[in-house]
Amino acid sequence: MTIKSIQTLVSDAMSEIKTISADEAYKLVEDNNCNLIDIREINELNKTGSVENSNHIPRGMLEIFLDPNSVFFQNGKLDKDKEMVLFCAGGVRSALAVKSLKDMGYDKISHIDGGFGSIANSKFKIV
Repeated sequence: MTIKSIQTLVSDAMSEIKTISADEAYKLVEDNNCNLIDIREINELNKTGSVENSNHIPRGMLEIFLDPNSVFFQNGKLDKDKEMVLFCAGGVRSALAVKSLKDMGYDKISHIDGGFGSIANSKFKIV
């Protein structure tokens, strides 16, 4: 059995998913056309701050919370008709997460190139 490296997994995912810039994501948020989802761990948010108007769903809970029957949808926190835009610290976890959600059947899904690092250097407000 051959075990794939993280580089191979990310490379494979990147060939199948949509990657957008922080500026493109900002425009989607500004136009109310997406759900901005921060998949970093809570300790990362505590250390560096949160992105205004983002939903925090830790990577380990993503598929559970993005099940259409989850409380996130039932309580109106997420709109399944809008694009799901994911980000992590640097773009690796979000690339893998987008691939997983694509496998679940999501088609309006993307991740932000450079993750929180690029977001922090854009128009987004960190709170």
